[in-house]
Amino acid sequence: MAPKSTPDELVQAARTGDRAAVARLLSIVERGGSEAHQVGRATYALAGAAYTVGLTGAPGAGKSTLTSAVVAHVRRSGERLSVLAIDPSSPYTGGAILGDRVRMGQHALDDGVFIRSMATRGHLGGLALATPEAVRVLDAAGFPWVLIETVGVGQVEVEVAGAADTTVVVVNPGWGDSVQAAKAGLMEIADVFVVNKADRAGAEQTAHDLESMMDLTDTGRWRPPVVRAVGTTGEGAAEVWEAIGAHRAHLEGSGELGERRRARVQAELDLILEQRLRAKVESLLQPGARAAVDADVAAGRLDPWSAADEILHPLDA
Repeated sequence: MAPKSTPDELVQAARTGDRAAVARLLSIVERGGSEAHQVGRATYALAGAAYTVGLTGAPGAGKSTLTSAVVAHVRRSGERLSVLAIDPSSPYTGGAILGDRVRMGQHALDDGVFIRSMATRGHLGGLALATPEAVRVLDAAGFPWVLIETVGVGQVEVEVAGAADTTVVVVNPGWGDSVQAAKAGLMEIADVFVVNKADRAGAEQTAHDLESMMDLTDTGRWRPPVVRAVGTTGEGAAEVWEAIGAHRAHLEGSGELGERRRARVQAELDLILEQRLRAKVESLLQPGARAAVDADVAAGRLDPWSAADEILHPLDA
């Protein structure tokens, strides 16, 4: 049988359980370009059944270890799931460490789990631009759950909230003094808090600080639960999954799930338009024109607003 090669053929193969086809589709999506657009068109109508869970937090919080423990718990119930592990990539080469795949190696031979590491490609917020399309590929391939474990970069790592149905924020003991400083960013996106490494001193105080913070905050119709876990032993993984399930039930019952997903698609459309307009502008520039404008701005001969007008002038024609 001839190997599947076109995006449409790969999508059909992925829907029959062909893991190699799923991997090839994710590679296409990660590369971007016209083929990725074809994959996006082919998977859009097929997706929508999978539930996405984002796991984020500061560096060193043990997100990968906790994710692996949660995966092990879910698999014991027989459910299939996939993991997108977003890794930091070099700003110089674009290469990524892809260490999450190593830390989740115990699941490598499990056909009920699909793990894929993706590089951020320097995208602010830590999420690769290809993430929404990658989620759709896994959704179309029949995985009912997609876990998105992101590179932790502190309180600016909030973009995961826009890419997932439920966002889990992982913190460590000793975060007490940092909670107030982080409120304006990372802490406000949580649907579930997990105090990981809860076997260490300070875990109870950190959990108490989180609860106190929420006492002073309008959490709306959902108050994020605070769950204690030890990712290295699997302790608390069941409670984390139970909290995720409770939040899902809340979203489905209140209608918020549909609202979140509509907002997510609208944000993706805005991003696509932004990318295409940027590409259109670049295509209209004469060779060396941008460099000349940049030089004028740097030398103070031209202000940035006037420079933008000059660059965008061809679009007014």
